[in-house]
Amino acid sequence: MPNQPTPHPHKQRTGLSRLWHAIGYSLEGLRFGWSEEAFRQEVWAAVVLLPLSFWLGSSWVETAVLAGAVVLVMVVELLNSGIEAATDRIGPELHELSKRAKDLGSAAVLLSLLLCAGVWAAAIYQRFAHG
Repeated sequence: MPNQPTPHPHKQRTGLSRLWHAIGYSLEGLRFGWSEEAFRQEVWAAVVLLPLSFWLGSSWVETAVLAGAVVLVMVVELLNSGIEAATDRIGPELHELSKRAKDLGSAAVLLSLLLCAGVWAAAIYQRFAHG
């Protein structure tokens, strides 16, 4: 069809080439994430909490839930940073929809932090109150 737009070259990759490039994009995303203060703080918390999850969890399921709650916070933070970057790309002016998008992303981060804190508090209570 003459009116069809040409697909972006990245979309035409398949197999190992696609996988290789996808890994590169993910690593670049982590590098961009590291430029965010909140993400760096969460990574440093994870450096402490992930090893502690192996000590605190009494089964592989408990360990996975503790570690997963920590990793979830970082995932949500990266998604929030992506929302903020896309919103800022649209324009620097204040707009109600831009504010809403950023506030919703921030609320998602807050909920993930509350979930993580709740999971860890319950595990600590279980470990030390019921020995």
